[in-house]
Amino acid sequence: MARDQVSVVVTGLGATTALGGDTASTWSAILAGKSGVRRLYEDWVVDMPVQIAARAAVDPAAVLGRVTARKLDRCEQFAIVAAREAWQDAGAPDADRERLGVVFSSGVGGMITTLSAYDTLKEKGWQRLSPYTVPMLMPNGSAGWISLELGARAGAHAPASACSSGAEAIAYGIEMIRSGRADVVMAGGTEAPIHALHVAAFAAMRALSTRNDEPERASRPFDKNRDGFVLGEGAAAVVLESAEHAARRGARVIAVAAGAGYSVDAHHIAQPDPGGTGAALAMRRALADSGVDPEQVVHVNAHATSTPAGDVPEVLAIKREIGDAVISGTKSMTGHLIAGAGALEAVATICALRDRVAPPTINVDDLDDEIAAAGIDIATEPRDLHHGGPGPAAALNNSFGFGGHNVALVFTAP
Repeated sequence: MARDQVSVVVTGLGATTALGGDTASTWSAILAGKSGVRRLYEDWVVDMPVQIAARAAVDPAAVLGRVTARKLDRCEQFAIVAAREAWQDAGAPDADRERLGVVFSSGVGGMITTLSAYDTLKEKGWQRLSPYTVPMLMPNGSAGWISLELGARAGAHAPASACSSGAEAIAYGIEMIRSGRADVVMAGGTEAPIHALHVAAFAAMRALSTRNDEPERASRPFDKNRDGFVLGEGAAAVVLESAEHAARRGARVIAVAAGAGYSVDAHHIAQPDPGGTGAALAMRRALADSGVDPEQVVHVNAHATSTPAGDVPEVLAIKREIGDAVISGTKSMTGHLIAGAGALEAVATICALRDRVAPPTINVDDLDDEIAAAGIDIATEPRDLHHGGPGPAAALNNSFGFGGHNVALVFTAP
């Protein structure tokens, strides 16, 4: 971090995932190497080549109550659940509302609302549409609802960069504080993509695993027999604060949000650059932005979707830019939350740094030959993280998205 930059810290965490309805249960299940992937039993699944996904462990509508839930798309429900947990975890800061911001992303927004509303329109007429249809389908709906709940007036934003959206939301939140526009920012990502259209569309791209007979073993980053990712749903959130604001109120600091780096592959709309140059550039820029030396990085939570094309270029780029950090792929357990992925994996990265333990990557039965030949350190069981060098220990989170978007986040110990 440059000397003249405002230091940004993390004071609250929130999550709701296929592994648990909050951060503690999700993190505990990740450390235990549990999979949240299950077989789907909806009627529309019958003719699908993909019949598995990672559904949320706790129904957000049940948490929020029927009256509130009816006004919200499922992705917005997840967002509010995660944001409420993060806010309470941060001690519900008594912040100046004009200096309180929200950045919360979704990749596809309320697509389920859009599809069901169109069915209602065709079958029953426009009079039967909910007056909340537009707020429910807006991609910025989650950011808007959270800003209403918190009374945040510094700005509410919803960057959309596909699967890197949640990480980009956190990066933008850091910039809001550094620029002096906010003292506190609620940042995160959410997605509810488990629907016939989403499953069919990703299946048509040959992007999803078809290991229907072994759902819990389907997501297998770095494994030689990986055959695609598994859709997951949920949300995650972090409360970011200027270090000065956090100190003034005596807040507990979980980690330092040290910096972020961006790049774009400009290679293909959906396939990653096979040379990993865009991923490497994002990591290099994140390290420069945070003022962190590669030797300080003890852990990387990789994007690691379990696709044949994506995993190898990423970890080879990590090896080049970072060195011998312990690498984990937590999508092996949570599934791929699209816009929620970057935020959830940022939360996992922060927890790993806090507890000094790298989570396992499950289902690595036969490590990819290129990864093995490069001597890359993939954690297949929980691993203690040690740092004896200068400066605080650091951890990095990678998030990449269709369109070639790359975002890397760097966190350091307080």
